[in-house]
Amino acid sequence: MRADVLAAAAGVLMAEGVGGFTVEKVIAASGVSSATIYKHWPSRGALALDGYLHAVGDAIAVRDSGDIRADLEHMVVAFVRMVSRRPEGAVFAQLIGAAQTDQELAAQFDHHYFGPRRREAFALLEATKERGQIDADTDIGVLVDLIWGACYIRLLLPHLTDQLTPAFAREVVAQALSGVLVDTATP
Repeated sequence: MRADVLAAAAGVLMAEGVGGFTVEKVIAASGVSSATIYKHWPSRGALALDGYLHAVGDAIAVRDSGDIRADLEHMVVAFVRMVSRRPEGAVFAQLIGAAQTDQELAAQFDHHYFGPRRREAFALLEATKERGQIDADTDIGVLVDLIWGACYIRLLLPHLTDQLTPAFAREVVAQALSGVLVDTATP
């Protein structure tokens, strides 16, 4: 049942965007009752986000290879590639926009998407700091915001979306790390 609802939600969302997404359309596409849907998803936005995550999967897995530049590039380039696909990128931007006025969607984003990914990035950077690879005084929150904020601004401003590329992602990581990496080369 859950998989049917998520597949239907993803289909409706990708075909019609956030503006055309309704619980009624998901009910019609899935054959599941409204009572069942509202039992598992407290709002239209929560269902839309779950449908979106069902459609795109989790291509932004964090890894810790010991090379922070490569690891961050891997994460950010994976994100850029995900939001560069159509309609996935536009729908993701629409969901972020909708979360500004839908408190339940915002809470679901924090619980299921932004919160976990932010914690993973913090853990990766804290481990890097503990290994002495980045300056001990580095504010991890600021570093994460510098990297991801640059990407999100290009995602959310339509005239900049085509400039959200893997090359841009790599340059953002390089610039963000340029002031915090510790030179571990021995003279």
